[in-house]
Amino acid sequence: MDKPIVLVVDDEDGIRELVKIYLKKEGIAADTAADSKEALKKIEDTGYDLFVIDVMMPGMDGFGLVKEIRSFSDKPIIMLTARGEEYERILGFELGCDDYVVKPFSPRELAHRVKVMLKRTLPINKQEKALKFTRLEIDPVTRKVLLDMKELNLTPKEFNLLYYLASSPGRVFTREQLLENIWGYDFFGDFRTVDTHVKKLREKLGRNSGPDYISTVWGVGYKFEAAND
Repeated sequence: MDKPIVLVVDDEDGIRELVKIYLKKEGIAADTAADSKEALKKIEDTGYDLFVIDVMMPGMDGFGLVKEIRSFSDKPIIMLTARGEEYERILGFELGCDDYVVKPFSPRELAHRVKVMLKRTLPINKQEKALKFTRLEIDPVTRKVLLDMKELNLTPKEFNLLYYLASSPGRVFTREQLLENIWGYDFFGDFRTVDTHVKKLREKLGRNSGPDYISTVWGVGYKFEAAND
């Protein structure tokens, strides 16, 4: 398999090159772009496996770029933010980003996050079994989810979260367990990350017009239920 390739989008030359160096140390190829316009042009010619995108850029900002990318790609997106306010994180998750890193950041930690995320989103072991319920099918090889035979458009994190929960129907997982097993590292104890992704999953699974596969266990966490599927 070829090396995974990441596109780093940031208007600061030093940050782009530093991130590229640390990704190379992890065996990950990296391309760079100075703004959203250049990034979109490069995306036309290259199938990137992950995007690292700065929020504050001239012209179209990082949020606009995430929205554009999500219109045609479900590849993982990590956002870089200089402030890290809650509303920025929530907006980023709502638009479809998978993770965020607050500036100033450790390039070594960012490279590690990229490596972990790629490991969890690139094609997985074919021994992983497909999960089939009455109306819902989850295939870990093709990473497709079908509800009533119609494919759902899930982000990589949403897919991983759904597959993890659905692999153990009825089992209650705490937010800490979900952060550890889906995100793969200490996510600053920000449990709202899990809540936001569950909310988006429920919307895509049709919580207002059909089954609510992901149930909240108040004071504990979440579980997958398909008994009334």
